[in-house]
Amino acid sequence: MFDSEIGRRRTFAIISHPDAGKTTLTEKLLLYGGAIHVAGAVKSNKIKKTATSDWMEIEKQRGISVATSVMGFEYRDYKINILDTPGHQDFAEDTFRTLTAVDSVIIVIDAAKGVETQTRRLMEVCRMRKTPVMVFVNKMDREGKDPFDLLDEIEQELKISVRPLSWPINIGAKFKGVYNIYRQTLDLYTPNKQTISESFKLTDPLNTEFDVLQQYVGEQDADKLRQDLELINGVYADFDVNDYLKGDLAPVFFGSALNTFGVKELLDCFVEIAPSPRPVESLERKVVPTEPAFTGFVFKIHANMDPNHRSCIAFVKICSGKFERNVYYHHVRLGKDMRFSAPTAFMAQKKETVDEAYAGDIVGLPDTGNFKIGDTLTAGEILHFKGLPSFSPEMFKYIENADPMKQKQLEKGIHQLMDEGVAQLFVNQATGRKIIGTVGQLQFEVIQYRLEHEYQAKCRWEPISLYKACWMETDDERELDNFKKRKAQYMAYDKEGRDVFLADSQYVLNMAQQDFQHIKFHFTSEF
Repeated sequence: MFDSEIGRRRTFAIISHPDAGKTTLTEKLLLYGGAIHVAGAVKSNKIKKTATSDWMEIEKQRGISVATSVMGFEYRDYKINILDTPGHQDFAEDTFRTLTAVDSVIIVIDAAKGVETQTRRLMEVCRMRKTPVMVFVNKMDREGKDPFDLLDEIEQELKISVRPLSWPINIGAKFKGVYNIYRQTLDLYTPNKQTISESFKLTDPLNTEFDVLQQYVGEQDADKLRQDLELINGVYADFDVNDYLKGDLAPVFFGSALNTFGVKELLDCFVEIAPSPRPVESLERKVVPTEPAFTGFVFKIHANMDPNHRSCIAFVKICSGKFERNVYYHHVRLGKDMRFSAPTAFMAQKKETVDEAYAGDIVGLPDTGNFKIGDTLTAGEILHFKGLPSFSPEMFKYIENADPMKQKQLEKGIHQLMDEGVAQLFVNQATGRKIIGTVGQLQFEVIQYRLEHEYQAKCRWEPISLYKACWMETDDERELDNFKKRKAQYMAYDKEGRDVFLADSQYVLNMAQQDFQHIKFHFTSEF
């Protein structure tokens, strides 16, 4: 029972460059799982229904995803957990951390634009972690690049071998459907944003059933498809599931997520071949999902899922065993036992209380300030899961209170948003002024927006010219004291109270490294 529950789990992230159709694909997968009955549009002023996974107010207004959202549903005999990630590079941090919590990944590529920058960066993380990858080439109903050119581009840019498991019949205005190589069926295209197109079983379209194929798509397209399939079989080796699971080979599907086309083929193949939960490395040992004892780690914290209650939720990826409600578990960093009476499972922000969850699942635990990103929970064993990336900010601004009556709300808002890992807070040791550091300009807007709408606190930004935040490590306390006196106006505390040197230029940093050789300057702070 226990092993079969874990075996039917599929936990994956959908990643892509902004606007390739990632959130739309998530919507359609939920449609098949019966989790939603009408799919929402990400950008549409006519319909007031927005995408299920974009539930924050700012996401609905801008039509982009700002935070990773977690959704679970049942499909056939599988329990599927999707993490829809932000594509925008200003939120790459959130996406990188999310990739530590999934067992496989679906990459969405826009047929017209091909492989874009953000996709490359995310693929590097997948390669580093040997995460199995599937590719969905989206927007086939619009004019785009030749499918063979796209496959070459994916191989070169993402440095991974590919094998098409479905093949488009024409593209753009003449798009007629796809031949599903994996299932050997022909799927004809009828554009419809809500329902599902029809498909026909064709076991051998190359020879015996060529006439049937002609009836459906016409002689010219049937000929072209036959040549393409011969070429595919000549150029690409047969699909090997083990190469996919090792992260060496990416199966490729074609379709149009907006028109619900080619999505079911992707999903059906995905649930069959994608990995169930995989072992996770901790500093102490390798943790296997089928172990009976519960272990898990916090990979994300989200403030204000429900604006009526100032609550934070810590997202925990279960690495092994079974999690149960109202059972005491050990919080390793704090060294104390805690129990959770209201753990939740998600359908975007609609959440329901769960009594139990298994390895591979993601549960939300109400957090009153006990959790940080990277914290481990276990049934008692002392474990530390590793590999949660952290960052040194690239942009800095002073944050000032714009409404003196709301000082408390502002303090609380800043504190909770920083716990999410959206940005970092530094307090200047000499002046006490607060400085926010982020990896992108858009995050300042998101912080300002969320402070105002979720905490009723107004802030304003003031410019500050800084180059890097550096954490320091040394065995020579005297040298450190000397350094801190000399650089007093550039010294700050981070939110853990550690010393941080805010260098205002590369030159200043280089000089500091030369003058103080016993001090090591780090550009990442491990969470």
